[in-house]
Amino acid sequence: MDEPTQSAEIPTDEQVAAYLARIGAERPARAGAAELARLQEAHLDAVPFENLSIHLGEPVVLEPEALLEKVVGRRRGGFCYELNGAFAALLRALGYRVELLAARVFDGAEPGPPFDHLALRVEADGVAWLVDVGFGRFARRPLRLDERGLQQDPAGVLTITPSTITPSTIAPSTGTPGAGTTGDLDVLLDGAPQYRLDPRPYRLADFAPTCWWQTTSPDSHFTRATTCSRPTPDGGRITLTSTRATGGTRLLRTAADGTRTEELLDADAALGAYRTHFGIALDRLPTAP
Repeated sequence: MDEPTQSAEIPTDEQVAAYLARIGAERPARAGAAELARLQEAHLDAVPFENLSIHLGEPVVLEPEALLEKVVGRRRGGFCYELNGAFAALLRALGYRVELLAARVFDGAEPGPPFDHLALRVEADGVAWLVDVGFGRFARRPLRLDERGLQQDPAGVLTITPSTITPSTIAPSTGTPGAGTTGDLDVLLDGAPQYRLDPRPYRLADFAPTCWWQTTSPDSHFTRATTCSRPTPDGGRITLTSTRATGGTRLLRTAADGTRTEELLDADAALGAYRTHFGIALDRLPTAP
């Protein structure tokens, strides 16, 4: 498969400066691995993982200019396609070589559909790194894609291992699984599978059909509840979520040890919580399904 041609829509110097200000980071002097790690952590801390557009009736547009306007201009967050799509544009403008990778998110023991998730392959200091700012609770720092041992991270212990059960291991003559792999990689956090990564590069437009499904289908978990979440300095997370079943917006505080407190908010308090905890100013609450 030929490598996709990267989008010509590289952010301008002014857009790069605004993006770096958005995440509270300085422009790195070089496109190195240590600098990449600092940018990733700054992004995770500043830009929330959220699906509010789905429940506000806003379109999700997978084009670099639209993503930059949302994350930087409107100071919003997004989900994987948006956050990693925008971050890829920033990293390219800073001199990094970036490829978009497709992944299938695990639901129990089985991975989901292709293009279920978007992650990044970033080259820095001669090493290929897995970078992901759009998966909620996940690695805070880049992971070596060539490392098959344990990788320590503030979020836990991660491993990247070859997948041994993939669709292409099915023997055509019998329809039964065969031996071997296709090159897909399983990414695990503290021993639990997170997603199955396809190492081939793709274009942002390749993710549009699955993104559309994720934002419209009643079977998508993104359409079933609102969520807005980010890590906290003490190693925990803070989250706002709502469904019709719960009858309001819940503020969840999860500590580093996994303990959680929950508070049910009225409409005014919920709008205030979006502003206070996520810097998101809304004129109305997203409509829970």
